[in-house]
Amino acid sequence: MIGQVLKARGVVREGDIQRALAEQRKQGGLLGQCLIEMGLCTAADVAMALGEQAGMETVDLERVKPEPDAIALVDGSTAHTYGVLPLRIDGGALVVAISDPLNTAVLEDLSFTTGSEVRGAVGDADAIKRIVEEHYGAEASLADAIQDAASAVQGADAETAAQSLPVVRLLNSILQRAIKDRASDVHFEVYEDQFRIRYRVDGSLYEVEAPPPHLALPLISRIKVMSDLDITETRMPQDGRIELAIDGRPVDLRVATLPGPTGEGCVMRVLDRSAVSLDLVALGLTEEDETALRGLTELPHGIVLVTGPTGSGKTTTLYAMLSEANDPAVKIITVEDPVEYDIRGIVQVPINEDIGVGYDAVLRSMLRQDPDKILVGEIRDRDTATTAVEASLTGHTVFATIHTNDAPSTVTRLIDMGVEPFLITATLEAVVAQRLVRMICPDCRTPYEPDDEVLMELGPDADRLQGATLFFGKGCARCHHTGYSGRTGIFEIMTMNDDLRGVIQSGGSIGEMRSAALSAGMRNLRERGLAAATAGRTTIEEVLRETTL
Repeated sequence: MIGQVLKARGVVREGDIQRALAEQRKQGGLLGQCLIEMGLCTAADVAMALGEQAGMETVDLERVKPEPDAIALVDGSTAHTYGVLPLRIDGGALVVAISDPLNTAVLEDLSFTTGSEVRGAVGDADAIKRIVEEHYGAEASLADAIQDAASAVQGADAETAAQSLPVVRLLNSILQRAIKDRASDVHFEVYEDQFRIRYRVDGSLYEVEAPPPHLALPLISRIKVMSDLDITETRMPQDGRIELAIDGRPVDLRVATLPGPTGEGCVMRVLDRSAVSLDLVALGLTEEDETALRGLTELPHGIVLVTGPTGSGKTTTLYAMLSEANDPAVKIITVEDPVEYDIRGIVQVPINEDIGVGYDAVLRSMLRQDPDKILVGEIRDRDTATTAVEASLTGHTVFATIHTNDAPSTVTRLIDMGVEPFLITATLEAVVAQRLVRMICPDCRTPYEPDDEVLMELGPDADRLQGATLFFGKGCARCHHTGYSGRTGIFEIMTMNDDLRGVIQSGGSIGEMRSAALSAGMRNLRERGLAAATAGRTTIEEVLRETTL
């Protein structure tokens, strides 16, 4: 155990380990991370201990100097992208310093790019970054990588070009910048006389430097090679997955190709585990909503649904709730399509419709595994909804997502799926509707008084803003002159009570259900959004865009 390794190194004491274990049981996550957050050790201490656990040597980069032969084997772009520092050549193997000893994927990638056996040694992340800059200079720009690749692949066939180092470096630069800019998706779009690359950041797309059209085929081919797709098949869509290291951090990429009349395009979904905090506090909840969600994680049985459009953060909310409920005394099983983030201590099952492993089939099998709490990635049809109801009736707590516009309309959606109203009132405990709104950049946030035009757009809600000070982002280098940086959630939590159950049982309309929920204290999405705007977290334009009356 890493705690005992740290104890043997004299970094922590037994009492520290027990305190961190108690915190881990409450909050979930890794023991090393708990120790760091409690201020009991540093990230470098944990990295060294993990290296010792993995049988990897540790290196003090203040004393060890890289050998020129080793530096020459790895180009600057690769060293910057992977966050590695070549140290020496030992028996024909290249020894490199890495900050995360568990990230062995970076060693495999380096072995491919260098053509040599590669061994890792654990070093301090900040020292690695500083020494890489000393030996290789500042990181090359994306424009430089495009220019190098454009001149290198002229006249080469697609397969040869896809394996060339300039194309490998260009793709690495594109992905590294995507991670740096916190992009959720990278779009590669091929037109007749144009090759366009766009990043989706905080829900909005923006273009980056455009490579020349002849680089489209090599880049898409390189992506297909990395994701084990058929490079010769360009007429059918293909899906794949890439695991690699960017800046020394493990990143999961979901790849989807799409044929078109002018060439094959591709979208990569970026799942950067280090950029997502599976913590209720990080979701942007008000104190009242945070308390409500914590209470839902402690339910002994029943169904909790999270609803909203695609990309509204439903899965992240459910993961945060499960992390809150994660405890050695509780058995939690999830069924997802796909499994996006691994949560230690939770059994996670991926869907595979091609071989008949669907939500309903897995959910029925899960009930034989003696779970306490169950996560269903999405309720899509009557069979899954019925099985979820059966699971809750037999003493399980079921968390799931569903696609509806708001919390009250979720009940109508379940009835449309064929779930009887009396079963809904017996099992449904709460519905959480959510949206993501962009946050105002803190570096260029500017106050202003709302004018009549803004108030007119708000309609009946305008009275809430009389005399209020609002904010917007003027635009600066930090936010790419968009005025926004990051996103936060706004939530509408409908908790079931006797009045609401009575409306459902009597076949009441969505409007009647909404009125009953509001009377019971529910605050709708528009109201939550306006509260976030007056608090200076987002803009009125974002609230209007993501919410309706």
